[in-house]
Formats: sequence, structure tokens, C-alpha cells
Amino acid sequence: MRERLKSWLFRLLRKDPEAVVVTFLSGDPALVAKMAAEIRALVPERRHFTVPRQSGSAWQIYRRLRRQFRSYRIGLAPVLFTAEPDSLRLAAFLLAPRKILAYNARLERHHLRLRTAIASALFLRGVPLDRIFLRPRWLCPWKRDRSVVPAGRRIIAGRPLSPERRRVAVLSPYFPWPLAHGGAVRIFHLLREAAREFDIFLFAFTTGETEADCQVLAEFCARLILVEKPRYREPRWSTLLPPEVLEFRSPAMRQALAELRREYAMELLQVEYTQLASYGGQILVEHDVTFDLYQQIRARRPTLSAWWDCFRWRRFETRAVRRYPRVVAMSEKDARLLNASGKVSVIENGVDLARFEPVPERPGRRLLFVGSFRHFPNVAAFRFFLEEVWPRLRDSFPDLTLTVVAGPDPLLHWQNFTKRFALPADPRLQLLGFVADVRPLYHEANLVLVPTVVSAGTNVKVLEAMAIERAVVSTTSGCAGLGLEHAKTVWVADTPEDFAAGVARLLQDPQERVRIAQAARRHAEQHFSWEALGQKQRTLWRAASAGGE
Repeated sequence: MRERLKSWLFRLLRKDPEAVVVTFLSGDPALVAKMAAEIRALVPERRHFTVPRQSGSAWQIYRRLRRQFRSYRIGLAPVLFTAEPDSLRLAAFLLAPRKILAYNARLERHHLRLRTAIASALFLRGVPLDRIFLRPRWLCPWKRDRSVVPAGRRIIAGRPLSPERRRVAVLSPYFPWPLAHGGAVRIFHLLREAAREFDIFLFAFTTGETEADCQVLAEFCARLILVEKPRYREPRWSTLLPPEVLEFRSPAMRQALAELRREYAMELLQVEYTQLASYGGQILVEHDVTFDLYQQIRARRPTLSAWWDCFRWRRFETRAVRRYPRVVAMSEKDARLLNASGKVSVIENGVDLARFEPVPERPGRRLLFVGSFRHFPNVAAFRFFLEEVWPRLRDSFPDLTLTVVAGPDPLLHWQNFTKRFALPADPRLQLLGFVADVRPLYHEANLVLVPTVVSAGTNVKVLEAMAIERAVVSTTSGCAGLGLEHAKTVWVADTPEDFAAGVARLLQDPQERVRIAQAARRHAEQHFSWEALGQKQRTLWRAASAGGE
């Protein structure tokens, strides 16, 4: 009876009683195609219409659509929401305000409802769907903890133990292979150098490394102990500890460290990265001074969230540095920032001088940017160059090209950090994801860019460019801590105008470019070989071990 009454009512209103699906193609063609295909699969029993992007204001589009769908009852209106403005989205709201099924750039979907206004607003702002409904424990203690903390561990036997070698544990937030970013490069090479004298037990959080990956480090490590990384599910703003610290809180890792250190009588534990400082140990390696990074962000963007991040990190990091007997910094500048006189050793980042051999330039005007978008300072650096420097260069140099090595899932991280769906379309810009071997890209480049606007620690990519004899144009923060001199071993520029002028000058003067590149190679040979840095690492371990010399 209800269905008959419903059918009679809609016929009286001169509408088809069967609801239809109207999909609004408001965004990137590839994304809206996937959205439309998914909707057809989800509700195959309904009649489907698609509305392409149109010219005119939202009101004009709405009036056209109202005439087109006058005789239909709209039951669902999928709309793609990305950062780019589109009048079609507003027209969709005017046409079917209570039927909007919003999609974001990740193709997550959420019904926009007045009763879930806060969640809907967060979704439209770009917050990932799986974080919208999280509640802090202190606010909602009755809520189930959604964090996932895997149990168990995987132990891979490596090089046989020797009674003549001391045993050292190293804790890392990731498995340092492949060498996809600067931190992995540093940990891998220093472990290999330290293995000349020590039996190394590498404890690492893993996200699914292959057996082949593990065997690379098993050649010189005594044991690899792998624990799956937890999936932290608290709101990032809601805790006094920095969320990056809580992301690595794992009872399985604590148990593995306690049991195996006792079983194998390991003399010391070196902890890589500040976010793992809660595990304790004898040596803390500050890959960067994290509170300095957030302090720079706060200076550039003085918001409440920036202040909160800076406060949390300064509080946690200064306490951690006081608690550890010995601390390793990447540069003298970082050592001074830590304000822990007497306990900080400087072991710089290095470069494999044999692997990154000098190769003569080929004619051309090819720029190279290397920086994984998983690390948000790299996104900020590339955005600075793309939006403020590139427009000053592209018209003056029609043959200029730019290659970007952005690491795994670059567009996803770009969207997360910038709230923008895609990079501006430019045929002279090539975006690459993970690249196993970056050397061929350095060989092809004429100039390497490091337009870092916020940074801490020292950049391995600068050292790689120096070793392979490619001139670098960098901001002051991008080449900090490496002892480089402007116009001698690097070209330093901090404003968009100066950065563009520096790039233009070196592109137009190959001889000056080569002179800077050759001087930079000599500087790398004198100060940044892994063999010399490995000797510093072994000296530190001997001094810090139980029977230190």
C-alpha cells in the first residue's frame, strides 16, 4: 500500500517514482571516471545520468539542470570535491541539497548531512575519512580504541656471531633498504661500516619488506628483528606527546628489545630518530632537531596548531636529550641547538664517493629536484619552487625542463599536505615516484635544486649532487651544516627572485657551473666519505659500550 501511495504521489507531481542517480563530473577526468564507475557498481539497479563540467555560473548551471531533470526524482548525487574551485559543485547543492554523496581526491565517500555537519565540514576540508570520527580517550573514555598494535616479531639470522666482536643493538623506525631517502642511506652505510668491528642487531619497524630486501642487510648484520608498525588512531591534536612518538609505541618491540638484549648480552642500544626516544638506550641519534623544524614552521605560519606542535616537540625532545648519556647530531649547528654540552657527538651525513662518481655534463638545461613527498619539508620546498620560482624561469628558457623524484605515492602526499589534487599541468615537468637508482637522473641533470624553506639536519641529496659533480642552487636551510660557501661550492639564494636569478645565471654560464661543481666534489671528498664517518661511529660505540676504551 505504501509503495502504491508513493507511486501515485510522484505521478501527481509529474515525476518518475523511481529514483535516479545523477553523477556530477566536477574535477579531474581520471578521478571522476573512477567515481562514476564505482557508483554504477554500487547501485546497478538505478538509472544513471552524468553531468559534465559546464560553462557559466552555478546559478546558470542549476537552472539548466533543473529543466533537464524536472521529471526525475534524484535519489543520489555523487560529486567530486577537490581543492580546485568548480561552479558545478554548487549547482549540485542547489539541485539536490540532501542527496549529495561527496568524494574526495582519495575517492573516499561521505554523505553530506546536516546532522553530521562537523564531519561533513572536515571531509570537505580534506581530512581523511578514517580520521574524521576519531575521539581522544580523555574526552570519550567509553569509546573503543581504534589503534591497531600488531604483536609478534620476525627474526632473520645474518652474519654469524663472533666472540671477538662486541654486540650492539640499533633501533630504527623503518627498514633501511632500499636507499629511497636520506635517513635510509645514512643508517645503511654507517651500519655497514660499524660491522667491521661489532656484531649488529638491527631492530626495525616494518611495512612488508621482502626476503630479498632483508638479505642485503643480513650480509653484515648478525640479526634482523622486524616488528610490524602500529596503526595509531588517536586525533593528532589531542595528546601532549607528539603523535609521531605515539605512532611507534609498540609493546612487541619493547619485549623484543628486552628479551634479545638480555639473551645476547648486547652492550648498548643506539636509537635512531627522536620519535623513538621513549624506548631508552645509551645513544640517541638526532637525524634532525625536530623542535627546530617546527619552530621554523611556526615562524612562517603562526597558527595555534603550529604553536602546539612546536611546544610538544620542544618539551619531548629536550627531555629526551637530557635523559640519554650520549647524543649524535648531524652538524655543529644542530649540536648547539640541543644545548647539551659534553654529551653531543657530531657524525655528519655522508655520501658513497665510489658509487656517486663524477660524470661530465651533457649539453642542455635540465633541472633536478630530489625529495620524497612523504617528508613534508620536501613538499613545502617543491611548492615554493613551483609557485614562486618556476614562473620566473619558464618563459625565459623555453627548453628548460624539470624532473622531480618525489618518492612513493607522491600525489597522495601532495594532496595530504597541500589540500590540492594535482600539480599544475606542464609538459616540461616530469614527476617520478620511487626511483631505485637516482644516479642516471643526476647524470642527465645540468643543475640540482634544493629550494628548502623549512629544514633541520643536513641533506644527503646535496652531498650526492656534490659527489657526482653537479652544481647546486639551494636555500640557506637546504645546505646548512655542510660547510659550503656561496658561489664557491654552492649557489645560495633564499628569496624567489634570488633563487630564479641564481638558476638563470648558472644555466647561462656553464664554466661557472662546472667550477662550483668541481669544488663541491673536492669538499665532499675531504669531509663526507662514509669510511671516515664510520670510524667516528665505531669510536663512539667503543666509548659508550660497557667496557669502553
